[in-house]
This record gives sequence, C-alpha cells and structure tokens, in this order.
Amino acid sequence: MGRAPCCSKVGLHRGPWTPREDTLLTSYIQAHGEGHWRSLPKKAGLLRCGKSCRLRWMNYLRPDIKRGNITPDEDDLIIRLHSLLGNRWSLIAGRLPGRTDNEIKNYWNTHLGKRIVGSDPEKLSGTRGRKALRGISAASEDRRISRSAAAS
Repeated sequence: MGRAPCCSKVGLHRGPWTPREDTLLTSYIQAHGEGHWRSLPKKAGLLRCGKSCRLRWMNYLRPDIKRGNITPDEDDLIIRLHSLLGNRWSLIAGRLPGRTDNEIKNYWNTHLGKRIVGSDPEKLSGTRGRKALRGISAASEDRRISRSAAAS
C-alpha cells in the first residue's frame, strides 16, 4: 500500500496555467506564505492539485527566479558540480541562486551532457562523475563505431 494520492483529480483543471490562476496563486502565497500545498488550492480558489501549485510556484512564479540564459560561469559550475554530485539537480540548484533544479536538469540534457560525453573523464573531478561519464562514453563510442561500419 503506497501513499495516498495528492488529490482526487475529479473536477480539477489540467493543462496550461491561465494568467488568472497565476495571479490567484501568487496573491495567496504573498499573503499567506509558502507551504501547506495540499490545502492551498482550495483556500486560494484554484481548481488545481497541491502538487501542481507547488511546482508552478517553485519553477515559474517565484520572484527570485533568475531569468535568461545560463552564463559561462554558471555553465562551468554546473559541470563541476555534476562531476561531484551526479544527477542530483536539487543540490546543484542550491549552489546556483535563482536557478531551479528543473531548469538546470533541462540545460544539462540539452546543452552540456552531449558536450561532456566527448571530453576526457579524467579531467573532471569526482569519482561519481568519472564513473558516469565512462558508461556514457562507452555507449557513445559503440554507436559511433556502428555508424562508421554501416557507412562503409
């Protein structure tokens, strides 16, 4: 037997958030603070589940979220922290003020992961990072060899 579901899902609005919902959520949190996510939707007048409200606030609406492109300094820090911590995005985000764990994970998967795979694992510090990169690099190398063989 697992944990009780976060909500019944009956009568809840799903899909993209509307500007009105964003305003209701922001106003409620500014007046009452963060937390108590399960009871928040009803109190704020939202037809969403608590988890959806929490994720919307944490990843999009918080006033301290840093907008815009990742800087080269942040890029380097993400690489170094990933080599030490692996895919522990929340811990990495804790060292990058204003960046969310989800944003960092997406940035890694779309920009850095592919670039790092081709680099020398020994240049990166941290045993965990080297082990992860060795596994990825071997798989990438196998695909590259297969493509070369198929082309000839």
